[in-house]
Amino acid sequence: MNSTDTALARNALAETAELLEKYLLKVLPKADGLEEQVVEAMQYALMAGGKRLRPFLVMSGAKLFSVSEQSALQVAAAVECAHTYSLIHDDLPCMDDDDMRRGQPSVHKKFDEATAVLAGDALLTLAFAILADEKTHADPRVRVDLISAFARALGTHGMVGGQMFDLAAENRELDQSAITRMQNMKTGALIVFSCEAGAILGKADDRRRNALRGYAHDLGLAFQIVDDLLDREGDSEELGKTAGKDEEAGKATLVSLLGVERARTQAEMLIRQAIEHLEIFAEKADVLRSMAQFVIHRAS
Repeated sequence: MNSTDTALARNALAETAELLEKYLLKVLPKADGLEEQVVEAMQYALMAGGKRLRPFLVMSGAKLFSVSEQSALQVAAAVECAHTYSLIHDDLPCMDDDDMRRGQPSVHKKFDEATAVLAGDALLTLAFAILADEKTHADPRVRVDLISAFARALGTHGMVGGQMFDLAAENRELDQSAITRMQNMKTGALIVFSCEAGAILGKADDRRRNALRGYAHDLGLAFQIVDDLLDREGDSEELGKTAGKDEEAGKATLVSLLGVERARTQAEMLIRQAIEHLEIFAEKADVLRSMAQFVIHRAS
């Protein structure tokens, strides 16, 4: 594979999105009473598009271990539910206060704040229900392993803790180590789980599981740097959310600390490291290599 080829990842992302969106409509709850609005808000947020990066990582990682598409789709759907919950809550006025997400009004603007909170709560709860379902894996020990890793990725040492860290750090000076830790928690933890999930489903050995974790760790950090570069330099319509909000809010990022060029160089280094972790999988991991290139080229 050409080391700069992103076509493989682009095609796989599109295929994953199509599969996932059909599957999400199957797992979403049905409602016909006064609870109907929260279900409508869940669907509104879930079906708004987006890159579907995390489900892509689940599906691609699962293929390395010949995991069934059904099992991989279950985990991919759970991950997308949890990711969407985080976006709904992140946009709330008490958090990052953004009126636009994925090119459309945020859930609290389309509906109201209470509905947005409940829709996020319901999506997170649904994610755990999906992982606990026998369709995810016949072996209950595998399902418990998935649920445990998922909970760690989302909790106080993962995404929730990272969000608290981010809010508490506004208008404070942080060094590179602190910013990296925050980003590993807020963004990286769920990306690591998404990559590792295929190895859990496939009962892979520690060497292969750790290789995917290493890839995901470096990819996640690079992804966040690229997001911060796009927030600084991008266009709101193109991004599907309000550009420039991080700088306006005084958020600490590697871009604000290092400057645009040094941050871009750091992201490129992380992408090279991510690709090196995949050596153990040879050509079977070409689509993951392509994704690493896709991530860095978003900032070009």
